[in-house]
Amino acid sequence: MTDLVVKDLRFELRPSDRRRTLQITVGRGGQLTLSAPPNVSRARLEDFVRRKRMWVYRQLARREAIKEPRPRKEFVDGEGFLYLGRNYRLRLVPDEATDVAVKLQQGRLVMPRSLTLDGREHLLRWYTAHAQPWLHARVKDYAARMEVDPVGVRVQDLGYRWGSCGKGGWLNFHWKTILLPARIAEYVVVHEMAHLKEPHHTPGFWRRVERAMPDFEQRKTWLAEHGIDVEGVQ
Repeated sequence: MTDLVVKDLRFELRPSDRRRTLQITVGRGGQLTLSAPPNVSRARLEDFVRRKRMWVYRQLARREAIKEPRPRKEFVDGEGFLYLGRNYRLRLVPDEATDVAVKLQQGRLVMPRSLTLDGREHLLRWYTAHAQPWLHARVKDYAARMEVDPVGVRVQDLGYRWGSCGKGGWLNFHWKTILLPARIAEYVVVHEMAHLKEPHHTPGFWRRVERAMPDFEQRKTWLAEHGIDVEGVQ
C-alpha cells in the first residue's frame, strides 16, 4: 500500500527498515507523509493518525496562513532579519559611516540610510554573497565522506524548494537556506549531496544521508515543521 486515508487526511506511506517509530511529516505545500517501520499493521497506522489528527490540522492551518500575503519587511531602524537562525536588527547609518551597502557589525545589520528604498535588493545580494562561501564550505566538508565530487554550488531563488541537484553535478540552493539555523542548513546540503548518487528518495538515499549525518531525522523534522516560518526580505 502506498497511501493511507483517515477521514479527510491522505498520507503517503514511506516504510523504512531504519525506522523504529511512526512519524508524520507535513510538507511545505501541505503534503502528508507517514514514515513507519516495515510491516506495521494498517490498524496501528490508522490509530496513530487518529491520535495525531489535531496536530496535523494545526500544521495544515499554519501552512494555509503562511500563504496569505505577509507584511513586507520595512527597512527602518530595529527591523529584524534572519541570518543562520538568529534575528539581527537593522541599524541605519549616515552614508559616510560605511563604504558598503550591507554589513554585519556588532550584532547588527548595518545599511546606509540612503539605500533603504532599494533595501530588499541590497540585502538579497548580501545574503547570496554570504550563502555562497558558507554552503561551499559545508559541501567541501562532506564531499570526501559521502564520496561525491560536485561541480560547484549555485545560490538562487528556487521557489518552494530549499535545494536541488542539477544536471552535470551542480548543487543548487535557495538563498533562504542561509536564514536557517546552521545545523538545519547543513542538513539541506547533505540531502542534496546524497542526490548526486541517489536521484530519488529510496531507502538507499536515506541510508546515504544517515551515514553522513546520523541525526538527520531530527534536522529533517525541524525543517518540515518550522521551515515554512522562515521569512526573507519580502
